[in-house]
Amino acid sequence: MTQLKYTVALLFTGLSLHAYAQSDITLFGTLDAGLNYTSNAGGHSAVQMASIDQTISRWGLKGSEDLGSGVRAVFDLESGFNLESGTSAYSNRLFGYESWIGLQSDSLGTLAFGRQTDAITDTVGLLTANGNWAGWLFSHPLDNDNTDTTYHVNNSVKWTSPILRGATVTMLVGLGNQPGAFSQNRTLSAGATYVYNALTLAAAISHLSSPGANTTGSIASDDYSIQSAAQTTYGIGSNLGIGHATLGLVYTHANVEQAQSSIYVGTLGTPTPDLRFDNIELNLKYDLTPALYVGGMATYTRAHVNRGIESTTVHWGQLGLMSQYSLSKRTTCYVQLVYQRVSGDDGSALSTATIPGSAGPSTNGHQIVTRIGMTQAF
Repeated sequence: MTQLKYTVALLFTGLSLHAYAQSDITLFGTLDAGLNYTSNAGGHSAVQMASIDQTISRWGLKGSEDLGSGVRAVFDLESGFNLESGTSAYSNRLFGYESWIGLQSDSLGTLAFGRQTDAITDTVGLLTANGNWAGWLFSHPLDNDNTDTTYHVNNSVKWTSPILRGATVTMLVGLGNQPGAFSQNRTLSAGATYVYNALTLAAAISHLSSPGANTTGSIASDDYSIQSAAQTTYGIGSNLGIGHATLGLVYTHANVEQAQSSIYVGTLGTPTPDLRFDNIELNLKYDLTPALYVGGMATYTRAHVNRGIESTTVHWGQLGLMSQYSLSKRTTCYVQLVYQRVSGDDGSALSTATIPGSAGPSTNGHQIVTRIGMTQAF
């Protein structure tokens, strides 16, 4: 009997080890900390410590389980936090950066459910300076196109295709979760990326219905970029590698109906305006050595502001420069400088310079933010 028990125990131990061998769970994260100087925030200069700039300080768990026949169960949980204070980011969400579970197939792609990024972020955003190598300070005004992921999509179902001849397609639906109002606070998004040698092309479109209207919809009222009746954003972009350089060109358009407020500047004035943003960005990253790169970005943004009885146009010009040195594969140090100039008087917060990630809106049409920081990944 003792021998039988010993044999059974070994059998179950073997099964457990076999099951474990078919699964993979990874603990990972990234830390970003630094000092920011803002030239004008409410009429005063400011020096602040900030930890969500070049990258999002966060930790996470991701994993997969082999189900056989080229199919895997996958998940990703990522928790953002403010390194300088130890508090949770994303309005105290436990896994505010991402939280999803799904199925992944070698031939059919990945189908995921949860809190995720939209197609703009996943495709065109990766070709901008802010969405690729520079971070938050290099965002377009008010991050009106979400290339820096100001908002995430709750209640979302996302399908991402496998790579086929260099092309990848992604589609997302974010449910409004409102009884009797299926389309309220709903998100629809689709995009595609094509890679050929050193050339990357991308295009995407997202439509948000009543973003920020409530706490239970796809774009929650504590997690929006611009609260409005509706927003449609589309964009195209390209990156081209030439030797040690990578050149990027991106165009995006955001059509915002009845814009009420921005998470960056607050209320957008009355009567509630319709906004039409056009952003064009040219960026360049150059690897001086395998450990050191420099980068620059120039962005021009124009917004048509229609308040029914009158219309105005606001213009933003923005320049950004940075350099980053890798102390190791996991640790880097970097410096950044961003300048923004606004022209055109709308009589609202739109007419004041506000660099996303600064200490706050300027009292005039100019603002400078400089940053020195470091990152570490694990």
